[in-house]
Amino acid sequence: MVLKIVRYPTPVLRAKCREISEITPAIHKLAEDMIETMHAANGVGLAAPQVAVDQQIAVIDVSHNPQCLTFLRINGERVDMVKHMPIVFMNPVLDLGKSKAVDEEGCLSFPRLRGDIRRSEEIKVTFLTLNGETQTWECDGLLARAFQHEIDHLNGILFIDRLSAVGKVSLKRKLARLMEEWEEDGDAVGE
Repeated sequence: MVLKIVRYPTPVLRAKCREISEITPAIHKLAEDMIETMHAANGVGLAAPQVAVDQQIAVIDVSHNPQCLTFLRINGERVDMVKHMPIVFMNPVLDLGKSKAVDEEGCLSFPRLRGDIRRSEEIKVTFLTLNGETQTWECDGLLARAFQHEIDHLNGILFIDRLSAVGKVSLKRKLARLMEEWEEDGDAVGE
């Protein structure tokens, strides 16, 4: 089922999400619906607060672009990224690499708004899977950026918070205009 994606400034987007202590059928259903919602919105990632759920679960699918990274290791073993997409991850712990890069990002909770965001080029993330297994993924490229973006959501951090001071000033007026438009169209994302 395609869920409604909430837009900024909905308060749940600023929530520090609760850890998932038990993987229930409801969690499986939420994950399935989140994947369907992400695909319907042409997104590469979606975090639970974006569908008004304050739990630490998110989904990513970058399989449409297999050249978007140079490596992916799961539990230390080099793997084919496409075979592991989409990924559902819960209760993530993120280790950031030292090398940074700036690239353009958008967000499903900020339709038509994009900005240049500085993030780590390589990451290591340990998380719980839907099978109850703990996995550690090491990656770079778009997948690393997507993990960082979605994990920020789980901590109440939005991509606009990561803009440079100049970026924040330049997007402030555009964001205000977009928020007026979102209000006028009844916040109908995902309906």
